[in-house]
Amino acid sequence: MINYTINVSDLEYFLLIMTRISMFISVAPLFSQRGVPNRVKIGLSFFISVLVFGTIDRTPLDYNTVWGYAAIVLREGMAGLLIGFAANMATTIVAFAGRIIDMETGMSMANLVDPTTNQSESISGVLYQYVITLMLMISGLHRYLITALCQTFELIPVNGAVFESTRLLDSIVTFLNDYIMLGFRICLPVFAVMLLLNAILGIMTKVAPQMNMFSVGMQLKVLTGIGTLLITVGMLPMVSEMIFGEIRKMMVTFVQAMT
Repeated sequence: MINYTINVSDLEYFLLIMTRISMFISVAPLFSQRGVPNRVKIGLSFFISVLVFGTIDRTPLDYNTVWGYAAIVLREGMAGLLIGFAANMATTIVAFAGRIIDMETGMSMANLVDPTTNQSESISGVLYQYVITLMLMISGLHRYLITALCQTFELIPVNGAVFESTRLLDSIVTFLNDYIMLGFRICLPVFAVMLLLNAILGIMTKVAPQMNMFSVGMQLKVLTGIGTLLITVGMLPMVSEMIFGEIRKMMVTFVQAMT
């Protein structure tokens, strides 16, 4: 008969590891989507915790009461949430670019409900979001997230996270800068074509004022915008690489802010 025994200190250490991992999976991209069953999230968190528990060096925990242990649990949960949040923020750049595209092409009034977030999103944003998510999965984002999460236990040991508001705020400001820059880089082809189309419509309004350019311009913008999206679909792999690189950058930045 096989007898599995574990002491209380090891169990407490394992629960702290699982707290950080489960909080990360609950907000990380790909894993946090509504289509992923909760049982899968819990089971994945448990098995990753078992693997991490057997590989890391366990340092003694410094606490004396239940409240002290609860404070360590909160610290580990906050560390996992921040790391997962850093990775998830980068995926919102695609939705931002999609909103700008719909505003320029005149499709901003037609919104869809994204079943993964249960929020109203633009048509181009939902299209880009699903295509980029598929490309990120093909490029191995899920493997990178799990590997990076396991490596955080070497940089940030259990009960070793330090939350400095200044460094975390600098990380968020850095992301906002990249958020706007990358968002406009994604929608730049459509933005440039719409700018050229508006200039042409303005010239035609002066040349032929009897034509109703308002009604004609709305149809031309929609057709031109859809045509530009079809022509620039070959740029999506490059967009996927930019989002992947931003995910890596933000995770590294947030981990460094907590070391």
